[in-house]
Amino acid sequence: MTPSTYILIILVAFVLIAFFSTFKIVPQRSVFIVERLGKYSRSLEAGFHILIPFIDKIAYKQNLKEQAIDVASQICITKDNIAVEVDGILYLQVMDPQKASYGIDNYRFAVIQISQTTMRSVIGRMELDKTFEERETVNATIVEAVDKASEPWGIKVSRYEVKNISPPQSIRDAMEKQMRAEREKRALIAESEGDKQAKINRAEGDKQEMIARSEGEKMRKINEASGTASEIEMVAVATAKGILEIAKSINQEGGMNAVNLRIAEQYLTEFGKLAKVNNTMIVPADLSDIAGVISSVTSVLNTANSSGVVSGKIIKKA
Repeated sequence: MTPSTYILIILVAFVLIAFFSTFKIVPQRSVFIVERLGKYSRSLEAGFHILIPFIDKIAYKQNLKEQAIDVASQICITKDNIAVEVDGILYLQVMDPQKASYGIDNYRFAVIQISQTTMRSVIGRMELDKTFEERETVNATIVEAVDKASEPWGIKVSRYEVKNISPPQSIRDAMEKQMRAEREKRALIAESEGDKQAKINRAEGDKQEMIARSEGEKMRKINEASGTASEIEMVAVATAKGILEIAKSINQEGGMNAVNLRIAEQYLTEFGKLAKVNNTMIVPADLSDIAGVISSVTSVLNTANSSGVVSGKIIKKA
C-alpha cells in the first residue's frame, strides 16, 4: 500500500469518528453534562443532540431516577455501652445535574459516609432497648442530616430505612431469656386471671342458685299459707252453714225433741266412757227415770247456755 493510501484511510477514520461524536442521543430520565474546551457548556436533556467535534465533550452522565444505595453495616456503641452492628438502605434522587457533577466528586460515597456517621451519633444517644423501639426516629434523623448536607450537591434524600440491628451473641442470649421470662410471666398472669374469673363465675352461679331456691321456697310457703287459709275459710263456712241448718231444724215441729234425744244419747255414751277411765263422775239426781235424765241434760244445756256451768251431784265410785 502506498503512503497516500494510508493517509486516505486515516482521513476516513477521522471523519467517521468526528461524525459519530457529533450526534448524541440522551435516554429518558438522564442528563448529559457538556463541556466546551474544558468548561461547562450546557446540559443535554433526553432526545437527539448535535455536538461540535473535538470541541464539545460529554463530561458527566447523571441519572435522574430515584436510587437505592446500600449502606454497609457498621459497629455502633449505644448509650449503655453495648456494641451493635447496624446497616441500612438510603433512597436519593439527583435534582440538579450540574451541582451533582461539579458540587462534589462522588456524591454516592459522600451520602453513605454522612449516613454512617449520623447513625453512630443517633445510636450513641439511645439505650439498646430503645434502638429496637425507635427505628422511625433513627430513620427520620438520618434523612434530615443527609438531606441537609447534600443540598449543595443537588441531591434530594427521600428516606432511609434501618435494615438490621444486631447486638452481640451474649446480649441476644440475655434478651431471649428476658423475653422467655416475660412470656412465662404473662402466661401465669393470664392463668391466674382465668382462675379468678372462674371463681367469680362459680360464686355468681351459686348466688343465683340460692336466690332461685329462696324464691321457690317463698312461693311454696305462700302457696301453702294460701291453701291453709282457703281450707280454714271453707271449713268455717261449712260449719256456719251446718249450725244454721241445725238452728232451722230445731225451730221446726219436733225439732226440740230430736235435739233432746240426741243430747241424751251423747250424754249416755260419754257417761259410760267416763265411768271406765275415771274415779269421779257426774250423775243426775234421779237415775231411775230416763225422762229425768233427759230433763237433767236439758237443764244442763239451759244452764250452760246461760252461765256456762253444769250443775249436778258429784259422787265417788265405791
